[in-house]
Amino acid sequence: MDSLETQSRDVQERTFCKWLNTKLESHGYPPMTSLVKDLSDGVKLIQLMEIMGDVSLGRFNRSPKIRVQKAENVNKALEFIRSRGVKLTNIGPEDIIDGNLKLILGMIWTLILRFTIADISEEGLSAKEGLLLWCQRKTASYPDVNVTDFGYSWSDGLALCALIHHHRPDLLNYDTLDKSDTRGIIQLAFNVAAQHLNIPQLLEINDLADAHPPDERSVMTYIASYFHAFSSMDQQETVSRRVEKFAELMHSVWLSRNDYERRAQQLLRQLEDMQAQWSSIPFTGSYDDAKAQSNAFRLYKQTIKRDWVAEKQDLGTLFGNVQTKLKTYNLRAYEPSLGLNVTDLDSAWLRLVESEARRSRAINAQIRDIKEILRQAFASQANTYEERLRKVAAQLAALDGPLEYQQVQLQALNASMEPLHELLATIENVERDCQDANVEENDYTVFTFEDLQFESSLVQQAISKKVAFIENQIVSRNMSNLTPAQLEQFESTFRYFDKDETNTLNMAEMAAALASLGIVYSDEDLETIFVQLGQEYGAVTFEAFINLLVEIMEDQTSPEQLRDAFRSLAGEKLCNDIQGFMTELDLKQAILSESAVAYLQQVIPSSAMPTEHLDYESWLDEVFSEPSAARTSSGIGVSDECVAKFDELKLGKVLKYIILQVSDDLSEIVVGKTSKDADYDKFLADLPETECKWAVYDFAFEIDGGGKRNKIVLISWVPDDAKIKQKMIYASSKDALKRKLQSGAIAAEVQGTDYSEVAYETVLSKVAKA
Repeated sequence: MDSLETQSRDVQERTFCKWLNTKLESHGYPPMTSLVKDLSDGVKLIQLMEIMGDVSLGRFNRSPKIRVQKAENVNKALEFIRSRGVKLTNIGPEDIIDGNLKLILGMIWTLILRFTIADISEEGLSAKEGLLLWCQRKTASYPDVNVTDFGYSWSDGLALCALIHHHRPDLLNYDTLDKSDTRGIIQLAFNVAAQHLNIPQLLEINDLADAHPPDERSVMTYIASYFHAFSSMDQQETVSRRVEKFAELMHSVWLSRNDYERRAQQLLRQLEDMQAQWSSIPFTGSYDDAKAQSNAFRLYKQTIKRDWVAEKQDLGTLFGNVQTKLKTYNLRAYEPSLGLNVTDLDSAWLRLVESEARRSRAINAQIRDIKEILRQAFASQANTYEERLRKVAAQLAALDGPLEYQQVQLQALNASMEPLHELLATIENVERDCQDANVEENDYTVFTFEDLQFESSLVQQAISKKVAFIENQIVSRNMSNLTPAQLEQFESTFRYFDKDETNTLNMAEMAAALASLGIVYSDEDLETIFVQLGQEYGAVTFEAFINLLVEIMEDQTSPEQLRDAFRSLAGEKLCNDIQGFMTELDLKQAILSESAVAYLQQVIPSSAMPTEHLDYESWLDEVFSEPSAARTSSGIGVSDECVAKFDELKLGKVLKYIILQVSDDLSEIVVGKTSKDADYDKFLADLPETECKWAVYDFAFEIDGGGKRNKIVLISWVPDDAKIKQKMIYASSKDALKRKLQSGAIAAEVQGTDYSEVAYETVLSKVAKA
């Protein structure tokens, strides 16, 4: 492969060098001997460009000595080549100066294509295809000649002789050639071409006879000389082609004119027929008839008219093409038959548009009254429904008094929702009638069925939540054996894990709620407890959950009982007059499991006095010490930085939101991130998909007629995919965090388990109501 490429490169270098020399010598310049050497200083390259372009390139360095001067010369020549629209790829001055033969050959081939081969054209083909077609036509009648390319087709010299004989049969006798003498035939063609046709011998005999295959570019360069030499002899052929081309042009114009007039007549007839059809169709006065005619008119505009629009556009283009062809050859412009001009089509089209407008107005007039009746019917019922629903919501908000009294009132409110549900179904039917009649706007009401359905669901949900709250309060009031803090913790835990807001817990929710309080059962025990509560209470209600916790708490050992138990195991020991110590032997002699003994040995601090003792009193003091005000029910504290950043955010001048999280060692709540960026999407990106966080957000919004507002929102981010232990820690730490942050400054709270629950519109809805 390398040898073939090298051979081809050598042939090209020699052929191209001869081709360039013909240009130089014709203008009195000395010939070149090497492309690499003679082009490297840019002088001959500029001379060649001036010859080929028939223009002076101005001053240049005629005797460059240094590289910079050579580069200036070469660059001047390359810029001239590009200015003539010749595209040079991957070649710069340095490639020519340094003698990159491959790129130099590519550049010269580009010049040959541009200044010798590019103007060869046969039937609109490319230069190469045109030259090949010309050769095929001239040699088609010669035996043993089959020109299919610029390679092997020329290796026996017969094609060259055929070209010469076709144009100058007086110079050689093709029939008497010795077909076996390939080299002699090639030499004969070279000699005749050089001596009688002034075609320089750019190739050697070996370049054709011995090459496998002959170099295409070199052969094309040489054959192009034949084309130019014989071009004057082809004048008659050119004249014939010109007449043939003109005849074809006139024939195509005739066909186009006939096609235009036929289609124009058909389009005009279709426009008139449609307008006559509209005029003849009566209205029966019914909505179904008006709707059917409206649908038919709409279908016409979406199908038939669009076809006509395309046809009208095509006719305009066809008419313009005919005129352009005629004008190109300075022929008389085309005048269509009477009534078929483009202006006639435009006038007919305007009449169609006016008829469409009249048709549309007639249809709209038929259904306008029907739509108006439907609007008023829907608005009357929708406004009535909203007013009644608003009264129920107001009664719910004003509910007060003893718990039992509120419970009775809630039952009455719940009963009053039933006729509203029936009215809502009627409203849905009326809205469906409006949709069937294409009623998309209604000035008599601002409500839609979806609006009313949404507000109804909110009121119903609020009643259900209020019922559950009152029931839970009654249960809490009767739990005199629990402290207020315990009740608050248990109630918030129940509410958190009641995901479906039914005021009951399923088994998985109950297990998670108990686990968040540090109470864990086996699956079998948990199922037994769940079944027993269901049998006793009907479901795991708030009352059932509280009573279960009371039983569990009563069974737990108090701190004092534990101290007495440790003292009993240790005995009455004194060490340096200090009580409260036990030995490892005391633990091993006690009736304890090996794992319990190992755990206590690990966690109880030791002291050597004089032998090693376990200081269980100090350990129990640490375990049962009361949590500080800054410590949550889970034993996790709130860092001072959280409070400082919260105070900074309340000023409303710098921070936009704060991300809070539990530290890695689970000791305190810390600041995870602060941001000044008001882009809500960037805030959502800071809430991880599988990790719990808290966020304090300075939420800015606008209200109708009230201008801009800012309210602080506390967002509890507890995604469904977070680990259950992390969920429990965050759930049990939330209330203490709120107390530490002075929850009076927090206008609204948002609980989020997925991104839809903390979306901008969702938060805006809660903040606006806060």
